[in-house]
Amino acid sequence: MPVIAFQGRPGAYSDLACRATRPGWETLPCRSFAETIEAVRDGQADEALLPCENSLAGRVAEIHALLPEAGLKIVGEHFQRVEHCLLAVKGARIEDIKRVHTHPVAMAQVRGLLAQHDLEPVTEFDTAGAAELVAGWGRKEDAAIASSLAGELNGLEILCRNVEDAAHNTTRFYRVAPPDAVVEHEAGHPMMTTLIVHIRHVPGALWEVLGCFARHGVNMTRIESYMLGGSFEASRFLMDIEGSPDEQKVHDALLELAKASQDHHVLGSYSRSSFRDEM
Repeated sequence: MPVIAFQGRPGAYSDLACRATRPGWETLPCRSFAETIEAVRDGQADEALLPCENSLAGRVAEIHALLPEAGLKIVGEHFQRVEHCLLAVKGARIEDIKRVHTHPVAMAQVRGLLAQHDLEPVTEFDTAGAAELVAGWGRKEDAAIASSLAGELNGLEILCRNVEDAAHNTTRFYRVAPPDAVVEHEAGHPMMTTLIVHIRHVPGALWEVLGCFARHGVNMTRIESYMLGGSFEASRFLMDIEGSPDEQKVHDALLELAKASQDHHVLGSYSRSSFRDEM
């Protein structure tokens, strides 16, 4: 059976996303993003699913620090709605709950629930881990904020569904694989390409780089700058563009980019998710 790795405990939102994007595959929980990547490199897993950005929290910086040096390529993208559930031991009622346990990011996304029921927030390492703790304690006073899958795996009851403050809370994931992996692509389906661009530290350098895509009619859907090696001069940019290097206009834009930038690295080209049409 093929294996897909993720960071977190069983029942984490990344686990849920793995099951959605690769139904029937075995999911492999890992302690860190670096361990998740290593699981693919050493053959423990065929692919990994890595969160790259969230509609509320923004870019996952660690992924973009690790991925360019990982020796893997992006072969797909997946968007997962984050639907927080209030989980408790069997027989507990919401009136019994005094403390809520979850990851700090998730805690910040359920402020309304905490205020409405005057609940004490207690931060834990991750959402699924919080569900494991609550199940182990067996106390009606303690509840967890986690996925419905975490509740199912830990024998907890769902007291409330969709307790997140923002209904649009969505995480985007990269699906990554070894460099020789075949990218699944349906003929005629639109593609995306993700790349890192290191611009020269001179006036107008970014304008020159952006012009490479504009002149060839290549649409850019995302651009973010980030620091490299402790420098406060942000000269490296993460970009998503529509299309793949197999298309003439993208091919020509990348040829021009090679001259306009200090260097660039294509992290992968992959099928565009249909979720983008629903946003």
